[in-house]
Amino acid sequence: MYNLDHLTMFVTVVETGSFSACGRKLNKAQSAVSQGIANLEIDLSTQLFDRSTRKPTLTVKGQQLLSYAQAVLKQANEMQSVALALDKNQEAGLVLALDDALFVPNLQQLLTQFSVRFPATTITINSMASHLVAKRVHSQQADVGLMFSDLLFPHEVDLCYLGCIDFVAVVSVEHPLAAIDVVTTADLIGYRQLLMSYPEHIELNQLPPLSADIWYCDSFNALYRLMKQGLGWSYLPIHMIEQAKINGQVKVLKTTFDHKPWNVAIDRVLVKNQRIGPALTWLSDQMKQLFE
Repeated sequence: MYNLDHLTMFVTVVETGSFSACGRKLNKAQSAVSQGIANLEIDLSTQLFDRSTRKPTLTVKGQQLLSYAQAVLKQANEMQSVALALDKNQEAGLVLALDDALFVPNLQQLLTQFSVRFPATTITINSMASHLVAKRVHSQQADVGLMFSDLLFPHEVDLCYLGCIDFVAVVSVEHPLAAIDVVTTADLIGYRQLLMSYPEHIELNQLPPLSADIWYCDSFNALYRLMKQGLGWSYLPIHMIEQAKINGQVKVLKTTFDHKPWNVAIDRVLVKNQRIGPALTWLSDQMKQLFE
């Protein structure tokens, strides 16, 4: 049966172009590489290289088997990485609870870094309204959370202020408000506002109602879709509407009462007084840079 050393020699000969170059890279004698490849060919009952030329070239069958050898080596390396991670007592899995508006590009990059640094730890992401994040963490149904700051300041969890994200008033380019250069409060009152609201119409207190006609959603993604459909105007995070703005699908309203975008504060949430493992320690610490 072929072994990983032989597969490594096979792939390395292809990458370096010769048995001697493979030997130098792997710190093996050329004769050992030649014998290893020969043994692999015997195990596979297949000639992998044409040796009639000065440099060994892959046969048609060798070319077909190369991708399988690369895949086996990749899986073996990943298995080794996971085994080393488990030996360091890294967590098997973490649950992240967050408001859907907080899945910012920086978080996507952070999770990519996490996947490389902690290959043995899986991530489950639960999206929910902000007011549920602290409850989910407190009940230990989530290990860490990201939420819009609650002015009532829930004391049952450990909160860390991370910064703010900017909100702007925005409408579909087809909406009548898009034709107004500078929008006043009186202009907005006449058109439907799309507003975040949690059960029992608990509104996100940083974004108050301004219109007489209001539709409520408990998801910023739902607000975004309704706004793009032309069903009303809304305050939304800049990062959510940036691509649609570039594509000319939406317009950011210039209002008389907003000198700058609205800043809404963000908190990271952890279970209080609980010892955490290396993966969660790293992730929660790196989250401090998300909104800078």
